[in-house]
Amino acid sequence: MNPGPSMKGASNLSHKHFRLDAGKIKRAQKALRAKTETETVERALDLAIAESKRDRLTREANRRFIESGIVIKDVFGALDE
Repeated sequence: MNPGPSMKGASNLSHKHFRLDAGKIKRAQKALRAKTETETVERALDLAIAESKRDRLTREANRRFIESGIVIKDVFGALDE
C-alpha cells in the first residue's frame, strides 16, 4: 500500500503525544500491514477520511434518488411485508 497524501508532505506533519492501547495498535498494524506505529495511525486516519467521503457521497446519491420521484415496482412482493 502506498503512503497516502498525508504522508507525502513533511510540512504537514505535527508532533503529537497520545496514550493509546498498545494491543489495538499492534492489531491495527497487522491488519493494515504497516511497518511502524506511525504508519499504522496514518493509514487508519486515511481509512477514516475515505469512509467519511464514501458515506457523504452515498447519502447524496440516496437523496438524489429519493428526490427523483422514481417509482419502484416490487415484482416479488418482498417490500409489502
